[in-house]
Amino acid sequence: MSGIYDLLRRDILECRLKPGARLRFEELRAHYEIGLSPLREALMKLASDGLVVLEEHKGFRVAPVSRMDLLDITFMRKELDAMGMRLSIEKGDDAWEATILGSLHELSKKPKLGPDGLVDAEWEKRHRAFHHTLVSACGSPWLLHFREQLYDQADRYRRLSVQYLREPRDHLAEHREIADAALARDADAAVFLIRRHLDRTVQILLAADGVLSPEAMPE
Repeated sequence: MSGIYDLLRRDILECRLKPGARLRFEELRAHYEIGLSPLREALMKLASDGLVVLEEHKGFRVAPVSRMDLLDITFMRKELDAMGMRLSIEKGDDAWEATILGSLHELSKKPKLGPDGLVDAEWEKRHRAFHHTLVSACGSPWLLHFREQLYDQADRYRRLSVQYLREPRDHLAEHREIADAALARDADAAVFLIRRHLDRTVQILLAADGVLSPEAMPE
């Protein structure tokens, strides 16, 4: 089941399966060449992750994107990242600092967009690692667990935002500023910068007409 789960999860997060799209069993079985039972199990797991919605008498569909959902996810991400950042700055050692520098260096070596104009998979992997590193010394497994769940939920919105960017955005400079503040052990500056960083993606999508519905569809 993990194989089809991982494939579906990837295609949802990368918006190959569009937000709100109906997930029809026969189409999915043919496309992924998978049996009915593991497909159903994978969809149920994705529903528990919040990436798929099960509607009574209608079946499964990709979780929609909405203004309300985006604002809620971003609010909680800012709270958890701010808390994780403060705790990590307080508790982090030299190895934590070295990991930040290393992950930032790796991120800087890869362009964000691939030849198709979409977010590059390897860049996204390094991007996730960098943000995780910033809060990795917080000492709270539960904080890290919930933060990862929210990161996944925000991933689709971030990928969508690339398509509606109206002005150039220097992502590397933003990440470097956050890293510099963390390494300087300036918790207030680091929290301010991470909050601003997350808000910028929100503003791009809120300014794009017709992308987000006002509210999430009922589950």
